[in-house]
Amino acid sequence: MTQQPSILVVDDESGILDTLRILLRKEGFEVTTAQGGKAGLDQIRSGNHDIVLTDVRMPQVTGLDILQAAKEQDTMTPVILMTAQASLQTAVAAVNAGAFYYIQKPFSNDELLAILRRACEFRQIRVENRQLKQDIRRKDRATVARPIGKSRRFMDVLKLAEVVAPTDSTVLIQGESGTGKEVIARYIHNLSGRADGPFLSINCGALPENLLESELFGHVKGSFTGAVRDKQGLFAAARGGTFFLDEVGEMPPSLQIKLLRVLQEREVIPVGATETIPVDVRIVAATNRDLEEEVRRGHFRSDLFYRLNVIALELPSLRDRRDDLVLLIDHFFQDMAAERESAPKALSSDALDAVMVYDWPGNVRELQNALEHAVVLSKGTLIEPGALPERITRRRREPLVAERSSPNPSLEVIERAYIMWVLQAEGGNKTRAAEVLGIDPSTLYRKLSRYEEQPAAAG
Repeated sequence: MTQQPSILVVDDESGILDTLRILLRKEGFEVTTAQGGKAGLDQIRSGNHDIVLTDVRMPQVTGLDILQAAKEQDTMTPVILMTAQASLQTAVAAVNAGAFYYIQKPFSNDELLAILRRACEFRQIRVENRQLKQDIRRKDRATVARPIGKSRRFMDVLKLAEVVAPTDSTVLIQGESGTGKEVIARYIHNLSGRADGPFLSINCGALPENLLESELFGHVKGSFTGAVRDKQGLFAAARGGTFFLDEVGEMPPSLQIKLLRVLQEREVIPVGATETIPVDVRIVAATNRDLEEEVRRGHFRSDLFYRLNVIALELPSLRDRRDDLVLLIDHFFQDMAAERESAPKALSSDALDAVMVYDWPGNVRELQNALEHAVVLSKGTLIEPGALPERITRRRREPLVAERSSPNPSLEVIERAYIMWVLQAEGGNKTRAAEVLGIDPSTLYRKLSRYEEQPAAAG
């Protein structure tokens, strides 16, 4: 709070506003007045005020509406209600809704000023308390649980996440399904100044377009069949926190435009509404698609991509961070043991060998599910290969060149080995592999099709 406390006074009578403006400015307050509830709502949405003093009985927009809007804008704002027609029922409703005090007209100047001084002290204490919590969180940042991993590529991602966490910059996390994108998003939230606020998430590919729009932006009563009451959208519900948009690449084009507006204007328009609602939320998005390729194909808006791609984090696949496998296995076994209140299990050497050579197309999520499968099926504390899912023990990497290759392999064998190596290095992305190889994607597809038809050559 500033040294000169700011106060918003809302009333539908101009004479009362003039009187209170003169009185409060003389007492050292920075005063803003609004004649009528609608003007009061506009003032609340456009600026921050230390205290709100509002009449209760006003046409169209009442003092309780002002109270709700002020609390949505900043939960720490003391709101004082005044009315010439005090009633116990209204007083109870006001207190339950979060009013700081309830004063009956006519009141003396001394009575009002005493209440305002207490409101200033109340807000100052809450502001200092919030600042103290933020300071403690910054000092104890090291105690926030870090995602599991020690490989160089994974540590590079974590270090960048820790650098950007204290900012409000939009973050785009890219990586294959199951790599732990939401884990990183939560880590960023927990290290940010918004950690006391909510962390909400939604999978943009899991809902039909009309339902996704309502979930994101909210709707007003009667805007469509089944809209029997107003509904707050997740952007508004995440106020003061972080909103995680998972699989943002699946978002329909019509909603991409609306998301762009949120990023540009920091406001939303609920379905069926005509007025905007300001949002105070940090956006972290994630996708398993190559969004730059989606932009080139016309499937994703370029302006939205650049708005989302302020800070880009590229999560490596599990096959590209095999150094982390043992750490992850131990972590999951410890968690499962705690849940079951039993001793942690372990993999036998043969089972560990199978896990270490498997490619893990489902990444960390697949690893966790496979270990849980093994824990359930294994009776002892040592897990043998037979308890693992069959696909893990059956599958082995196919060598790029046949083991019985001649000392002088043919050009075709060498070409095949190189193409497969580049494809593996690019995580299976054929478009990027073709660029590295310097050939047209259609040529790469023809060669891969031929390789599927023919076994690896012996030279």
